[in-house]
Amino acid sequence: MSSLCPFANLSRSKDVCPRKIEEKHYEHRVRQSNQGNKEESEAPNTVSPKCPFGYDSHAFKLGPLSCVICRALLFETSKCLPCSHKYCKVCISRFKDCPICGADIERIEPDPDLQDVVDHFIEGHARIKRSTVNSDIKGVTENDQVKSVVYEDVSLERGTFLVQQAMRAFQAQNLKSAESRLSLCTEDIRDQIERSGCTSELCSQLGAVLGMLGDCWSFSH
Repeated sequence: MSSLCPFANLSRSKDVCPRKIEEKHYEHRVRQSNQGNKEESEAPNTVSPKCPFGYDSHAFKLGPLSCVICRALLFETSKCLPCSHKYCKVCISRFKDCPICGADIERIEPDPDLQDVVDHFIEGHARIKRSTVNSDIKGVTENDQVKSVVYEDVSLERGTFLVQQAMRAFQAQNLKSAESRLSLCTEDIRDQIERSGCTSELCSQLGAVLGMLGDCWSFSH
């Protein structure tokens, strides 16, 4: 395809009408779409688990629980009045006008309800409950075996997810948000060490997260 502008030199007789070019492109997109739908219909009836807000994707996603300023999940969620757009408290405190609509910010109020939604989302992100049978207990028949509930990662690993959110917050200088996410990640790794033992991989992960957490502390104090 030529890199020339399709609207350049239209007076020449050999040029193609740009509308016809657009029609060809449209037909090509329709054929691709139909082919993709056909492949999906022929695929097995299996659906891979996905985060409903798209946070399991390696590509950047700005979901409804994200702050548009730091591009991380909301932390200390606050809303601007009178427009009611919501941001992290640290992020929006630097502005006099709403970054989304441009309205003057008369005051900022906390939004604990939305923050609770964010916290619950982080707690359950990328995990499903899976029942396992504890057969180590003596004197328990097969029908009476004790079932315990564990969590199993199904999309983006929780630790990776938390570090990803922390790095976005850190780059936007929302250090409180970054510290909070890294602290949660540290707790997860330590819990895993207590359950699985201290492996070189887990120790390496813990050291890396603690190093990032130290960077946050050094910048904020």
